Amino acid sequence: MSPRIAGGELNYSGIGSTESGPPPADADCLVTHAYVGEGMAAYRRVAQGMLTWQLQKRAGLTVRAESDVVVPGTRVVSGFGVGPFRINAPCEVVWVRRPVPGDVPQSAGFGYGTLPGHPVRGEEAFEVSIDASGRVTLRITAFGVPSNWLYAAGGALTKRARGHITSRYIRSAQELAAAVN
Repeated sequence: MSPRIAGGELNYSGIGSTESGPPPADADCLVTHAYVGEGMAAYRRVAQGMLTWQLQKRAGLTVRAESDVVVPGTRVVSGFGVGPFRINAPCEVVWVRRPVPGDVPQSAGFGYGTLPGHPVRGEEAFEVSIDASGRVTLRITAFGVPSNWLYAAGGALTKRARGHITSRYIRSAQELAAAVN
């Protein structure tokens, strides 16, 4: 067995809450919904891209993962920034829901939780859904608390960075839905 790309254990309460329950009471929670396209083909393209790390890569993050496909237990280190200003964010996939053959409505996606070294202690989930009318939407759910005093002190900057990367995730999903390469 090869060594893990990130050490430590999940470091927050409420593991799996982005799929099955409310976030911990002490965590900030943000849920973002965005329209990304129409039809089953668009839904399947977004789901495939999401479950092969393309959502993050197209959003401009560097991604090092233990598996090319998102599966529970996979560790991934996403990074953003440049040179000494690069922030690495190690996580572990805690749940996955794959698209199913058949009709609508349905949803697919995954959630991952933070590991030591991440700027936040919490969880983030990415879900794509298609409703009965064929409308495809992206839902991003994130909850957490700063991992240390430095990230806590940068509150306004941290919120701005989170908003920026969320908008890039949405654009990435829209590109996947439209099959833009």
